[in-house]
Amino acid sequence: MNIALWIAQILLAIVYGMAGMMKAFQTAKAGEMLPWAKRHSDSFVRLVGASELLGALGMILPALTGILPGLTPLAALGLSLIQVLAILIEHLPNKEYKAIPMNAVLLALSVFVAYGRLVVVPL
Repeated sequence: MNIALWIAQILLAIVYGMAGMMKAFQTAKAGEMLPWAKRHSDSFVRLVGASELLGALGMILPALTGILPGLTPLAALGLSLIQVLAILIEHLPNKEYKAIPMNAVLLALSVFVAYGRLVVVPL
């Protein structure tokens, strides 16, 4: 189970790290690629990107270094919240149904990591 959790953590870190970098540092590119980013200010898109970057770091660094490993499940819960809000506040009301499956997969992975690191195999 520990191996499955590490695989999920690494996948989440890669996906959120790449997405967060684009949103935080390349808001024009994010606006071209993501319909929701066009509807919001650059500051909001940067906030989302920074949150995703912090979540990506939280997936790996606390568990890897052993410094405050309890932050890893908290980061997973934070990333879960981002996905729930993305689905309920952005994609469903704007009928962007094609984006929801990816959000659902990321939500499932982050819930898996949160539960796994809190209950099944705590760090």
